[in-house]
Amino acid sequence: FRRLVVSQFECRGMRVSQVDMTNLEAVKSVLQENTAMIWAESPSNPLLKISDIRGLALIAKQRGALLVVDGTWTTPLLQRPFELGADIVMHSLTKYMAGHSDVLGGAVIVREETDYSQRISNYQQQSGAVLDPFSSWLTLRGLRTLGVRLTHQCASAGRVAAFLASNRKITSVFYPGLTSHPGHNLAASQMHDFGAMLAFTVGGGQSEAMAVAAATRVFTRATSLGGTESLIEHRASMEGTDSRTSPALLRLSIGLEHASDLIEDLELALTKS
Repeated sequence: FRRLVVSQFECRGMRVSQVDMTNLEAVKSVLQENTAMIWAESPSNPLLKISDIRGLALIAKQRGALLVVDGTWTTPLLQRPFELGADIVMHSLTKYMAGHSDVLGGAVIVREETDYSQRISNYQQQSGAVLDPFSSWLTLRGLRTLGVRLTHQCASAGRVAAFLASNRKITSVFYPGLTSHPGHNLAASQMHDFGAMLAFTVGGGQSEAMAVAAATRVFTRATSLGGTESLIEHRASMEGTDSRTSPALLRLSIGLEHASDLIEDLELALTKS
């Protein structure tokens, strides 16, 4: 999203401020008289920070701005931003919604019909930004199993996070389901479960992180997320030279494998590194 802002928004004369969305006072401090939109992602990628969606919605309403929430990581089963005050919710259908790593698509959902939503609809019609019939069918197929997939994935993610938090080679674990997570209570108040994404850092820095990723056998080394297979990625490498992510960080997307197999895979990889 940061690259999209720089390459597309700013060159069209739009001004964009980046701020820690977990700090409501910081959000207020960067708002301008003509601020039209507040964009939030909770949990965030890749550090799984939790933003107060209700608080952001109140700020947006007071300023006459729209609150847009990226709901890709949670889906409507884990978090419902509209009920928390959001105006627009976006989803990458490629991820959990379709759920089988075989669709490229997205969705923009508005809480109510407005002039702005009509502009979105007009742009969609005029630009042809719609899914092809087969991708639509694949997405509908995936939605039929979303509930059972996500329930299993969340449960496994909790077990994997607990294991990582107890391992001496791990310096930090980022997962809102852990009571040690600074956003745990907030996440519990606005999410129905804590999701199937997590991240962790290793003490040996980038070299050890790369070694751990390379040593896994059940996890697949790849980006993306939300599919049936569990993925591990060195996030800084995926983000490129302008990455702000710690080189010691690895991000996990938990799939449908048995949690015990995933834990054993990570344990062996950490031992080898």
